[in-house]
Amino acid sequence: MSDKKPLRLSVLDLAPIPQGATARDAFHNSLALARQAEKLGYQRYWLAEHHNMTGIASAATSVLIGYLAANTETLKLGSGGIMLPNHAPLVIAEQFGTLASLYPGRIDLGLGRAPGSDQRTMMALRRHQANMHIDTFPEDVAELISWFDAEADAQPPVQPVPGLGLQIPVWLLGSSLYSAQLSAKMGLPFAFASHFAPDQLFQALHVYRENFQPSARLDKPYAMVCINVIAADSERDARFLFTSQQQQFINLRRGKPGPLPAPVENMDNLWSPSEQYGVQQALSMSLVGDTDKVRHGLASLMRETQADEIMVNGQIFDSEARLRSFAIAMEAANSL
Repeated sequence: MSDKKPLRLSVLDLAPIPQGATARDAFHNSLALARQAEKLGYQRYWLAEHHNMTGIASAATSVLIGYLAANTETLKLGSGGIMLPNHAPLVIAEQFGTLASLYPGRIDLGLGRAPGSDQRTMMALRRHQANMHIDTFPEDVAELISWFDAEADAQPPVQPVPGLGLQIPVWLLGSSLYSAQLSAKMGLPFAFASHFAPDQLFQALHVYRENFQPSARLDKPYAMVCINVIAADSERDARFLFTSQQQQFINLRRGKPGPLPAPVENMDNLWSPSEQYGVQQALSMSLVGDTDKVRHGLASLMRETQADEIMVNGQIFDSEARLRSFAIAMEAANSL
């Protein structure tokens, strides 16, 4: 009898806006991917909050979650994540309370501590706040959970309507040891963003599991690892598609974020040696290839991380190639 865990695969959608396309196009592409993910049996589908990024359309994350939830039937949807420093916890509790009331049992709230934007944009988001450098993240998370876990007869002086007592699942997300430690302390599931910041993945997983304290929400650690998967029917085609994400990272590091670039045959003339090294380091947790390559990569990742779940990101310029990539990823997972 095998003691191997079944491979749970989920989707991270950054709602990319390809060059020449609009945010509306990105939303329609997201819906097509969400419907496919539901059909193929993906565990959950998350959207990420970014601001002042002309290549990412999911700034109003809860609104987009509602659009996808209204046009799917069973798919679990959520945030990966809501950047809590940008918001008053009450507003997030009300937004996700509304979503959970409309789509019971289908909504996750993943929370991040980074602002998800530059300093100027952060000031525009929280211009009413006198001191944006005070870290209230642990207290804000605790406040959200206290509302969601309140008893039916609870009457706190301030309460989210809807939201109070709705038991909305809360995850903490991170790319360092901070959220690993906080997730462990609070007894919450933890997701690591190794799709763009892989350096501390194994250390964070160790810290989380070693320090986990059971809670009313979770009795044992539950860790999800996010990676990039760019899959196609041939390895050559996959590497061609991957150049869009590589170019996007170069542009971001040059301080010129923009729409998702079209793929190119050769990257040599587009990056310097130091840029190439930096991008390859940042995107080292990427499986790029055909079904066999992705299958072997997923098997290795599960063996090395013992993850309870793997989340897949894929910044692909062509919408049909993007759908095909996520289909191949699930095909590879199902064959393990």
